[in-house]
Amino acid sequence: MHFFDIDEMAARELAEGVKIRVIAGDRMTMVRFSLKKGALIPEHAHPHEQMGIVVTGKMKLVIDEKSQIVEPGSAWQIPSDVVHRGECLADETVVLECFSPPRKDLEKK
Repeated sequence: MHFFDIDEMAARELAEGVKIRVIAGDRMTMVRFSLKKGALIPEHAHPHEQMGIVVTGKMKLVIDEKSQIVEPGSAWQIPSDVVHRGECLADETVVLECFSPPRKDLEKK
């Protein structure tokens, strides 16, 4: 078992206005996204199941062409290979997501 202070971890810029901090496990990956208003998560799909929750802020999330505004406490589950995208609607938006199997592509190189 390991403990982490996610605020002490180095952030990486994934896209304009999108910073991530990644905790990699053997069977899952947890990612904290910090987003600025207007930041876009482009349409994509991956073989990982994904679950998330908004901690602060607001986003428009589109999963399999179903759109929803998500705010603190809103959570979601995205099955493997389902197309999804997002748009940040408020500054200082923080989202916590878990992926299984692990997202090796998001781990530090």
